[in-house]
Amino acid sequence: MNEVRTLFEQFWICKDNNKEDYYKVKRDIPAFQRFIREQMGWKLIHTENLLKLEKIPAHAESFMGIQEFSEILDYCILCVVLMYLEDKEEGEQFLLSELIDYVETKLKGEILIDWTSFSQRKSLVRALQYMEKMQMLRVYEGASEAFGLEPKQEVLYENTGYSKYFATSFPMDISDFETWKDFEKQRFEEIQEDRGAARINRVYRQLAVCPAMYWEGNEDVDSLYLKNQRQWVEKYLEENLGGRLDIHKNAAFFVLEEDDCYGKVHPRDAMLPEIVLLVCAHIQQMFRVGEVVKQENEMIIFTERQFSELVFLCRQKWSMGWSKEYREMDEGKLVDTVKNYMKEWMLIRQSGDMVIILPAVGKQAGFYPEDFGEVE
Repeated sequence: MNEVRTLFEQFWICKDNNKEDYYKVKRDIPAFQRFIREQMGWKLIHTENLLKLEKIPAHAESFMGIQEFSEILDYCILCVVLMYLEDKEEGEQFLLSELIDYVETKLKGEILIDWTSFSQRKSLVRALQYMEKMQMLRVYEGASEAFGLEPKQEVLYENTGYSKYFATSFPMDISDFETWKDFEKQRFEEIQEDRGAARINRVYRQLAVCPAMYWEGNEDVDSLYLKNQRQWVEKYLEENLGGRLDIHKNAAFFVLEEDDCYGKVHPRDAMLPEIVLLVCAHIQQMFRVGEVVKQENEMIIFTERQFSELVFLCRQKWSMGWSKEYREMDEGKLVDTVKNYMKEWMLIRQSGDMVIILPAVGKQAGFYPEDFGEVE
Protein backbone atom coordinates (compact mmCIF):
# COMPACT_ATOMS: atom_id res chain seq x y z
CA MET A 1 0.00 0.00 0.00
CA ASN A 2 2.84 2.41 0.75
CA GLU A 3 4.16 1.99 -2.78
CA VAL A 4 1.04 3.24 -4.55
CA ARG A 5 0.89 6.06 -2.03
CA THR A 6 4.38 7.06 -3.14
CA LEU A 7 3.07 7.50 -6.68
CA PHE A 8 0.17 9.59 -5.36
CA GLU A 9 2.50 11.81 -3.32
CA GLN A 10 5.13 12.45 -5.96
CA PHE A 11 4.73 13.92 -9.44
CA TRP A 12 7.14 11.24 -10.67
CA ILE A 13 9.96 9.04 -9.39
CA CYS A 14 13.33 9.37 -11.11
CA LYS A 15 15.71 6.44 -10.72
CA ASP A 16 18.89 8.50 -10.93
CA ASN A 17 18.16 10.35 -7.67
CA ASN A 18 15.62 8.11 -5.92
CA LYS A 19 16.69 4.59 -6.76
CA GLU A 20 15.24 3.01 -3.60
CA ASP A 21 11.68 4.30 -4.17
CA TYR A 22 11.93 3.56 -7.89
CA TYR A 23 12.63 -0.15 -7.35
CA LYS A 24 10.21 -0.52 -4.40
CA VAL A 25 7.33 0.91 -6.43
CA LYS A 26 8.33 -0.98 -9.57
CA ARG A 27 8.26 -4.31 -7.71
CA ASP A 28 4.81 -3.56 -6.28
CA ILE A 29 3.14 -2.49 -9.54
CA PRO A 30 1.24 -5.81 -9.99
CA ALA A 31 -0.41 -5.28 -6.59
CA PHE A 32 -2.06 -1.97 -7.50
CA GLN A 33 -2.05 -1.91 -11.30
CA ARG A 34 -5.66 -3.02 -11.62
CA PHE A 35 -6.87 -0.39 -9.13
CA ILE A 36 -5.04 2.33 -11.05
CA ARG A 37 -6.34 1.18 -14.42
CA GLU A 38 -9.95 0.24 -13.61
CA GLN A 39 -11.02 2.35 -10.63
CA MET A 40 -8.89 5.46 -11.20
CA GLY A 41 -8.69 5.23 -15.01
CA TRP A 42 -5.14 6.61 -14.96
CA LYS A 43 -2.10 5.86 -17.04
CA LEU A 44 1.10 4.60 -15.41
CA ILE A 45 4.23 5.59 -17.32
CA HIS A 46 7.03 3.12 -16.66
CA THR A 47 10.45 3.52 -18.27
CA GLU A 48 13.94 2.37 -17.39
CA ASN A 49 14.55 5.62 -15.52
CA LEU A 50 11.17 6.99 -14.49
CA LEU A 51 7.80 6.10 -12.98
CA LYS A 52 4.91 8.53 -13.35
CA LEU A 53 1.22 8.23 -12.52
CA GLU A 54 -0.76 10.68 -14.67
CA LYS A 55 -3.13 11.94 -11.99
CA ILE A 56 -5.83 13.60 -14.11
CA PRO A 57 -8.51 14.94 -11.72
CA ALA A 58 -12.27 14.55 -12.05
CA HIS A 59 -12.71 18.33 -12.04
CA ALA A 60 -10.33 21.28 -12.17
CA GLU A 61 -9.82 22.97 -8.80
CA SER A 62 -7.95 26.18 -8.01
CA PHE A 63 -5.43 24.44 -5.74
CA MET A 64 -4.22 22.18 -8.55
CA GLY A 65 -1.89 24.72 -10.16
CA ILE A 66 1.88 24.77 -9.79
CA GLN A 67 2.36 26.31 -6.36
CA GLU A 68 5.65 27.98 -7.30
CA PHE A 69 3.98 29.96 -10.11
CA SER A 70 2.28 33.31 -9.58
CA GLU A 71 1.62 34.62 -13.12
CA ILE A 72 0.03 33.24 -16.28
CA LEU A 73 3.29 34.06 -18.06
CA ASP A 74 5.05 31.48 -15.86
CA TYR A 75 2.92 28.74 -17.43
CA CYS A 76 3.38 30.14 -20.95
CA ILE A 77 7.15 30.11 -20.57
CA LEU A 78 7.09 26.59 -19.13
CA CYS A 79 5.20 25.33 -22.19
CA VAL A 80 7.64 27.00 -24.58
CA VAL A 81 10.68 25.60 -22.74
CA LEU A 82 9.11 22.13 -22.97
CA MET A 83 8.80 22.68 -26.73
CA TYR A 84 12.43 23.76 -26.87
CA LEU A 85 13.59 20.62 -25.10
CA GLU A 86 11.66 18.41 -27.53
CA ASP A 87 14.43 18.97 -30.07
CA LYS A 88 17.24 18.34 -27.58
CA GLU A 89 18.85 14.98 -26.95
CA GLU A 90 19.20 13.60 -23.45
CA GLY A 91 22.38 15.03 -21.95
CA GLU A 92 22.63 17.79 -24.59
CA GLN A 93 23.76 21.16 -23.25
CA PHE A 94 22.50 24.61 -24.23
CA LEU A 95 22.89 28.23 -23.17
CA LEU A 96 20.28 30.42 -21.51
CA SER A 97 20.79 33.06 -24.22
CA GLU A 98 19.73 30.51 -26.87
CA LEU A 99 16.68 29.55 -24.81
CA ILE A 100 15.44 33.10 -24.20
CA ASP A 101 15.70 33.88 -27.93
CA TYR A 102 13.51 30.84 -28.60
CA VAL A 103 10.99 31.85 -25.90
CA GLU A 104 10.77 35.38 -27.27
CA THR A 105 10.24 34.14 -30.84
CA LYS A 106 7.59 31.55 -29.93
CA LEU A 107 5.55 33.93 -27.79
CA LYS A 108 5.71 36.75 -30.32
CA GLY A 109 2.21 37.61 -31.47
CA GLU A 110 0.68 36.37 -28.23
CA ILE A 111 2.76 38.13 -25.57
CA LEU A 112 5.23 40.96 -25.97
CA ILE A 113 8.43 39.79 -24.30
CA ASP A 114 10.82 42.38 -22.92
CA TRP A 115 13.69 40.91 -20.91
CA THR A 116 14.48 44.33 -19.46
CA SER A 117 11.24 43.90 -17.48
CA PHE A 118 12.05 42.55 -14.02
CA SER A 119 8.65 40.83 -13.70
CA GLN A 120 9.11 38.97 -17.00
CA ARG A 121 12.62 37.88 -16.05
CA LYS A 122 11.23 36.59 -12.75
CA SER A 123 8.61 34.58 -14.65
CA LEU A 124 11.38 32.92 -16.65
CA VAL A 125 13.38 32.27 -13.48
CA ARG A 126 10.37 30.69 -11.74
CA ALA A 127 9.75 28.42 -14.73
CA LEU A 128 13.41 27.37 -14.97
CA GLN A 129 13.78 26.80 -11.24
CA TYR A 130 10.65 24.68 -11.25
CA MET A 131 12.07 22.61 -14.09
CA GLU A 132 15.31 22.22 -12.17
CA LYS A 133 13.36 21.08 -9.12
CA MET A 134 11.49 18.55 -11.27
CA GLN A 135 14.84 17.41 -12.72
CA MET A 136 13.94 18.27 -16.31
CA LEU A 137 16.93 20.60 -16.42
CA ARG A 138 20.34 20.39 -14.79
CA VAL A 139 22.45 23.52 -14.26
CA TYR A 140 25.94 22.81 -15.52
CA GLU A 141 27.38 26.26 -14.97
CA GLY A 142 25.88 29.45 -13.49
CA ALA A 143 22.53 29.97 -11.70
CA SER A 144 19.03 30.62 -13.02
CA GLU A 145 18.22 33.23 -10.37
CA ALA A 146 21.06 35.44 -11.62
CA PHE A 147 18.99 36.25 -14.73
CA GLY A 148 16.35 37.78 -12.48
CA LEU A 149 18.88 40.34 -11.29
CA GLU A 150 20.74 40.99 -14.54
CA PRO A 151 19.37 40.15 -18.03
CA LYS A 152 22.83 39.60 -19.54
CA GLN A 153 23.70 36.73 -17.20
CA GLU A 154 24.58 33.46 -18.92
CA VAL A 155 23.79 29.95 -17.70
CA LEU A 156 24.73 26.57 -19.17
CA TYR A 157 22.04 23.88 -18.85
CA GLU A 158 21.83 20.18 -19.56
CA ASN A 159 18.69 18.41 -20.75
CA THR A 160 17.97 15.35 -18.59
CA GLY A 161 15.38 13.91 -21.00
CA TYR A 162 12.56 13.80 -18.43
CA SER A 163 10.73 16.78 -19.93
CA LYS A 164 9.15 14.64 -22.66
CA TYR A 165 7.14 12.82 -19.97
CA PHE A 166 5.93 15.99 -18.22
CA ALA A 167 2.93 16.94 -20.36
CA THR A 168 -0.15 14.73 -20.53
CA SER A 169 -1.04 13.20 -23.88
CA PHE A 170 -4.66 13.72 -24.87
CA PRO A 171 -6.58 11.40 -27.20
CA MET A 172 -8.25 14.38 -28.94
CA ASP A 173 -7.15 17.57 -30.69
CA ILE A 174 -6.92 20.37 -28.09
CA SER A 175 -5.50 23.07 -30.38
CA ASP A 176 -8.85 24.92 -30.41
CA PHE A 177 -9.35 24.76 -26.64
CA GLU A 178 -9.36 28.18 -24.99
CA THR A 179 -10.02 27.49 -21.29
CA TRP A 180 -9.96 24.62 -18.81
CA LYS A 181 -13.73 24.37 -19.28
CA ASP A 182 -13.17 23.01 -22.79
CA PHE A 183 -11.40 19.98 -21.31
CA GLU A 184 -14.32 19.26 -18.98
CA LYS A 185 -16.82 19.76 -21.80
CA GLN A 186 -14.94 17.27 -23.98
CA ARG A 187 -14.76 14.84 -21.08
CA PHE A 188 -18.53 15.18 -20.51
CA GLU A 189 -19.18 14.24 -24.13
CA GLU A 190 -16.98 11.18 -23.72
CA ILE A 191 -18.85 10.27 -20.54
CA GLN A 192 -22.12 10.24 -22.44
CA GLU A 193 -20.60 7.64 -24.76
CA ASP A 194 -19.06 5.53 -21.99
CA ARG A 195 -21.21 6.31 -18.99
CA GLY A 196 -20.17 3.38 -16.77
CA ALA A 197 -16.37 3.47 -16.80
CA ALA A 198 -16.13 7.26 -16.94
CA ARG A 199 -18.45 7.74 -13.98
CA ILE A 200 -16.54 5.18 -11.90
CA ASN A 201 -13.24 6.91 -12.68
CA ARG A 202 -14.67 10.32 -11.87
CA VAL A 203 -15.94 9.25 -8.43
CA TYR A 204 -12.69 7.54 -7.42
CA ARG A 205 -10.56 10.44 -8.67
CA GLN A 206 -12.58 13.01 -6.76
CA LEU A 207 -12.39 11.06 -3.52
CA ALA A 208 -8.73 10.12 -3.85
CA VAL A 209 -7.15 13.45 -4.82
CA CYS A 210 -9.56 16.12 -3.52
CA PRO A 211 -10.50 17.04 0.05
CA ALA A 212 -14.21 16.52 -0.64
CA MET A 213 -16.85 15.40 -3.10
CA TYR A 214 -20.01 17.54 -3.17
CA TRP A 215 -23.30 17.29 -5.02
CA GLU A 216 -26.40 19.45 -5.18
CA GLY A 217 -29.40 17.12 -5.40
CA ASN A 218 -30.62 13.53 -5.15
CA GLU A 219 -30.38 12.99 -8.91
CA ASP A 220 -26.64 13.60 -9.16
CA VAL A 221 -25.32 10.55 -11.07
CA ASP A 222 -21.97 10.44 -9.27
CA SER A 223 -23.56 10.49 -5.81
CA LEU A 224 -26.04 7.79 -6.85
CA TYR A 225 -23.18 5.54 -7.96
CA LEU A 226 -21.27 6.25 -4.73
CA LYS A 227 -24.24 5.44 -2.50
CA ASN A 228 -25.19 2.31 -4.43
CA GLN A 229 -21.62 1.00 -4.60
CA ARG A 230 -20.45 2.30 -1.23
CA GLN A 231 -19.25 -1.11 -0.02
CA TRP A 232 -17.00 -1.63 -3.05
CA VAL A 233 -15.74 1.95 -3.24
CA GLU A 234 -14.79 1.84 0.43
CA LYS A 235 -13.14 -1.57 0.00
CA TYR A 236 -10.97 -0.58 -2.98
CA LEU A 237 -9.91 2.72 -1.43
CA GLU A 238 -9.04 1.15 1.92
CA GLU A 239 -7.13 -1.77 0.38
CA ASN A 240 -5.02 0.48 -1.80
CA LEU A 241 -4.75 3.78 0.08
CA GLY A 242 -5.93 3.15 3.64
CA GLY A 243 -8.34 5.59 5.29
CA ARG A 244 -12.11 5.44 5.53
CA LEU A 245 -15.06 6.69 3.49
CA ASP A 246 -17.60 9.04 5.09
CA ILE A 247 -20.83 9.76 3.16
CA HIS A 248 -23.30 12.48 4.14
CA LYS A 249 -26.43 13.99 2.60
CA ASN A 250 -24.65 16.20 0.07
CA ALA A 251 -21.00 15.32 0.53
CA ALA A 252 -18.49 12.50 0.81
CA PHE A 253 -14.99 12.47 2.27
CA PHE A 254 -12.09 10.05 2.08
CA VAL A 255 -10.56 10.50 5.53
CA LEU A 256 -7.10 9.33 6.61
CA GLU A 257 -6.46 8.09 10.12
CA GLU A 258 -4.29 10.38 12.24
CA ASP A 259 -1.49 7.84 12.66
CA ASP A 260 -1.53 6.73 9.02
CA CYS A 261 -1.35 9.87 6.89
CA TYR A 262 0.53 10.61 3.69
CA GLY A 263 0.87 13.55 1.33
CA LYS A 264 -0.38 17.02 2.23
CA VAL A 265 -2.97 16.81 5.00
CA HIS A 266 -5.33 19.07 6.93
CA PRO A 267 -5.33 19.74 9.78
CA ARG A 268 -1.63 19.61 10.55
CA ASP A 269 0.57 21.03 13.27
CA ALA A 270 0.82 24.63 12.08
CA MET A 271 -0.71 27.98 13.03
CA LEU A 272 -2.90 28.55 9.97
CA PRO A 273 -4.70 25.17 10.13
CA GLU A 274 -5.22 25.81 13.86
CA ILE A 275 -6.86 29.15 13.10
CA VAL A 276 -9.10 27.52 10.49
CA LEU A 277 -10.21 24.90 13.05
CA LEU A 278 -11.23 27.71 15.40
CA VAL A 279 -13.17 29.38 12.56
CA CYS A 280 -14.95 26.08 11.81
CA ALA A 281 -15.85 25.63 15.48
CA HIS A 282 -17.30 29.13 15.64
CA ILE A 283 -19.43 28.56 12.53
CA GLN A 284 -20.76 25.35 14.08
CA GLN A 285 -21.64 27.26 17.24
CA MET A 286 -23.43 29.93 15.20
CA PHE A 287 -25.53 27.18 13.57
CA ARG A 288 -26.39 25.56 16.89
CA VAL A 289 -27.74 28.78 18.36
CA GLY A 290 -29.60 29.71 15.19
CA GLU A 291 -27.46 32.65 14.04
CA VAL A 292 -27.05 31.01 10.62
CA VAL A 293 -29.12 28.43 8.74
CA LYS A 294 -28.25 25.71 6.26
CA GLN A 295 -29.54 25.79 2.72
CA GLU A 296 -31.23 22.76 1.17
CA ASN A 297 -27.82 21.61 -0.09
CA GLU A 298 -26.31 21.72 3.44
CA MET A 299 -24.36 24.90 2.70
CA ILE A 300 -24.36 28.18 4.64
CA ILE A 301 -24.16 31.61 3.01
CA PHE A 302 -22.07 34.41 4.50
CA THR A 303 -21.47 37.86 3.10
CA GLU A 304 -17.85 38.96 2.75
CA ARG A 305 -18.34 41.28 5.71
CA GLN A 306 -19.83 38.55 7.90
CA PHE A 307 -16.95 36.20 7.14
CA SER A 308 -14.36 38.91 7.83
CA GLU A 309 -16.01 39.79 11.16
CA LEU A 310 -15.97 36.10 12.08
CA VAL A 311 -12.20 35.88 11.50
CA PHE A 312 -11.60 39.11 13.46
CA LEU A 313 -13.71 37.80 16.35
CA CYS A 314 -11.65 34.60 16.50
CA ARG A 315 -8.45 36.64 16.65
CA GLN A 316 -9.89 38.91 19.32
CA LYS A 317 -10.90 35.94 21.49
CA TRP A 318 -7.92 33.67 20.98
CA SER A 319 -4.96 35.84 19.96
CA MET A 320 -3.02 34.72 23.05
CA GLY A 321 -2.62 31.35 21.37
CA TRP A 322 -1.68 32.71 17.97
CA SER A 323 1.83 33.31 16.68
CA LYS A 324 3.13 36.87 16.41
CA GLU A 325 2.74 36.75 12.62
CA TYR A 326 -1.02 36.20 12.79
CA ARG A 327 -1.62 38.34 15.87
CA GLU A 328 -0.17 41.38 14.11
CA MET A 329 -1.14 40.61 10.52
CA ASP A 330 -3.04 43.30 8.62
CA GLU A 331 -6.79 42.58 8.83
CA GLY A 332 -7.28 42.37 5.07
CA LYS A 333 -4.30 40.04 4.66
CA LEU A 334 -5.47 37.87 7.55
CA VAL A 335 -8.91 37.36 6.01
CA ASP A 336 -7.43 36.63 2.57
CA THR A 337 -4.93 34.15 4.06
CA VAL A 338 -7.64 32.27 5.96
CA LYS A 339 -10.00 32.39 3.01
CA ASN A 340 -7.42 31.11 0.50
CA TYR A 341 -6.48 28.21 2.75
CA MET A 342 -10.12 27.26 3.24
CA LYS A 343 -10.74 27.43 -0.51
CA GLU A 344 -7.80 25.11 -1.17
CA TRP A 345 -9.21 22.55 1.26
CA MET A 346 -12.73 22.91 -0.18
CA LEU A 347 -14.11 24.31 3.08
CA ILE A 348 -15.52 27.42 1.42
CA ARG A 349 -16.34 28.63 -2.07
CA GLN A 350 -16.47 32.22 -3.31
CA SER A 351 -19.43 33.42 -5.35
CA GLY A 352 -19.30 37.15 -6.05
CA ASP A 353 -19.43 38.92 -2.70
CA MET A 354 -20.76 35.81 -0.98
CA VAL A 355 -18.69 33.21 0.92
CA ILE A 356 -20.34 29.79 0.74
CA ILE A 357 -19.57 27.61 3.73
CA LEU A 358 -19.29 24.00 2.53
CA PRO A 359 -20.27 20.85 4.49
CA ALA A 360 -16.65 19.94 5.34
CA VAL A 361 -16.67 22.79 7.89
CA GLY A 362 -19.08 20.73 9.96
CA LYS A 363 -16.64 17.82 10.23
CA GLN A 364 -13.82 19.60 12.04
CA ALA A 365 -13.39 21.97 14.94
CA GLY A 366 -10.62 23.28 17.16
CA PHE A 367 -10.79 24.45 20.77
CA TYR A 368 -8.36 25.79 23.32
CA PRO A 369 -8.58 24.42 26.89
CA GLU A 370 -11.26 26.02 29.07
CA ASP A 371 -8.63 27.53 31.34
CA PHE A 372 -6.63 28.94 28.42
CA GLY A 373 -7.85 32.47 29.10
CA GLU A 374 -9.72 34.45 26.50
CA VAL A 375 -8.79 38.04 25.65
CA GLU A 376 -11.63 40.32 26.64
